[in-house]
Amino acid sequence: MSINPEQFAAANKATVDSLLSVANTALASAERIAALNLNTARAALEDTVSGVKSVMGAKDPKEALAAQTALAQPAVEKAVAYSRSVYEITAQTQQDLAKMVEAQFGDFQKSIAGMVEKATKSAPAGSEGAVAAIQSAIAAANSAFGNMNTMAKQFADAAQANIAAVTKKSK
Repeated sequence: MSINPEQFAAANKATVDSLLSVANTALASAERIAALNLNTARAALEDTVSGVKSVMGAKDPKEALAAQTALAQPAVEKAVAYSRSVYEITAQTQQDLAKMVEAQFGDFQKSIAGMVEKATKSAPAGSEGAVAAIQSAIAAANSAFGNMNTMAKQFADAAQANIAAVTKKSK
């Protein structure tokens, strides 16, 4: 069985398209993180200036301490909100990339199944054992991919639950 030039070109185009999708997803995620970091830095600077002004404007040490204490809780809440936002961005990116991998693996499975079917039809007599071994290897790869996908989803769910728990505690 040979691959004709059109099949080779189509496979190359699909690979390039996949790589572009992954790159665009990663760049979009990096852009969102960069914007979050910039906005967080800007807000932190404004909060610092405001805090310094309120402490400097205090009439006595007790009032200065009260001003500092009043700034602490919003800072913790903002840190938790920042962490939640980073998690949401990375979780969304992970989901997008997982969907791409699943689609690519599905296409790969179809392609391999088609090649095995063609090979089975043109296989010489007595090669049933080799064909069965190939089919078994494909089934094992499918099972391994399914297990990895399930574990990744469980990990993502556990991380989401932990973030929710932390967020709930900070409120």
